[in-house]
Amino acid sequence: MEKHVLGLKLPTDPRWVNIAGKNLHDILVDHAYCEQKAASSCISLIIQFPDKTELVDVLAPVVAEEWAHFARVLEKLRERGLGLGPQRKDEYVEGIGKLIRKGGSREERLVERLLMCALIEARSCERFRLLWKEIGDKDLSAFYYELMVSEAGHYKTFISLARRYIDHAKVDKRWREILKGEAEVLKSLIPRGDRMH
Repeated sequence: MEKHVLGLKLPTDPRWVNIAGKNLHDILVDHAYCEQKAASSCISLIIQFPDKTELVDVLAPVVAEEWAHFARVLEKLRERGLGLGPQRKDEYVEGIGKLIRKGGSREERLVERLLMCALIEARSCERFRLLWKEIGDKDLSAFYYELMVSEAGHYKTFISLARRYIDHAKVDKRWREILKGEAEVLKSLIPRGDRMH
């Protein structure tokens, strides 16, 4: 799953995966919370847009899948005799949250949120690919390969949903703007090998 397939404009700094390999407990804890937040985001969209039947029908199984991922990351922690630990500040998500427009029509606000979800899934997918290829732990390598494939599907799901509610050309233009902004956010952050993002 190469970065250009995902549309990402800036690859993850190679230092990230090197540091991550030395901080597996922190990475797994952060990853668990990422999965929990992904499920919560989908639930929030369903609650706020219950009239969007296709969105509800598409995201309901995504909620289940993300929560299943959360449980599986917990399992990986337990297998290693590790606890969950507290949730920590996510500077990446804070940074990209600032890229999202707050105004506009209800559909435009929905599309902004869907594109933010797509972006997080795309970046997660890219990070999972790095962990799969570089982590040096056979069990976790196989685990992250499986999740990489899943996250790629979710990224496509959010983009596809966004295109249901606003003209394709407008969605694609906005997606390119967000991708460009995300690259700037990434440049501003020191590679944190104890965080998934």
